[in-house]
Order: sequence, then structure tokens, then C-alpha cells
Amino acid sequence: MTEKEKKELSLREKEPISKQGGEPTRAGLVYSPAVDILRTDDALTLVADLPGVRKADLEIGIEDGVLTIAAPVAEVAARQKPLYREYGVGGYLRRFVLSDKIDQARISAELENGVLTVTLPKAERLKPRKIEVVAG
Repeated sequence: MTEKEKKELSLREKEPISKQGGEPTRAGLVYSPAVDILRTDDALTLVADLPGVRKADLEIGIEDGVLTIAAPVAEVAARQKPLYREYGVGGYLRRFVLSDKIDQARISAELENGVLTVTLPKAERLKPRKIEVVAG
């Protein structure tokens, strides 16, 4: 494991994206979801928690080598005025710069029970392979 990979792990609290940062373009709170990045020989996998997001509202796209995940979450109409809240309702926005090691044409995504899984296949030329040795 490299030094970069040995980063200290810590629990990250849900924090809204600062409007001064220039990212959100929609009204309302927007959060940067926590994302786990997993690696295999064939692909990288992003796993993001997006509670309250419906598949129909989820937007995932690539432009100029940047993968963008955006998902608005509508406030649930309440019959009563909240006295105290520990969980803020808002949309999600996260961007990732993709290297040329990712086969962008084969990226796939799945949303199940508020968990988004995005598979980023490695380019074929970069996958480990076994070289056959022939007797000469």
C-alpha cells in the first residue's frame, strides 16, 4: 500500500456544499455525498450514499473528462412544523476527474435503496494480463 493509500480514515459528517465554492446552481441545500472508491484489476467502483434519491431524478454524466453525479431531493411535506431536526434534506452533487485509464464508454451505474454504485472499467490496454511463453 502506498503512502497516499494509507491516509488516516475518519468518519465524515454530512456537510452542505458552500455556495461560495461555485458548485451548486440549484436553489436549496446541496450536499457532497460520502463516497467509497474500491479497486479491482478490472475496474474502479464508486459507492455513494444518496438517501431519498429516486432513480428518475438522478443525473450522471461525463463532460471533458469529469464525471458528475447530481441528484435533487425534494423536501417531504410535513403536517407539523419541525421542533428540532438532526438531518437536513437537500440534493447531492459530486464531481470526479477521470484519467485516461478509465474506459468512459463502458461506465455503468446502479441505484438501489439509496446506494449508488458506479463502475468505472479500466481501459483494456491497462488491465493486467498474462503473456504466453512459447517454446522456441
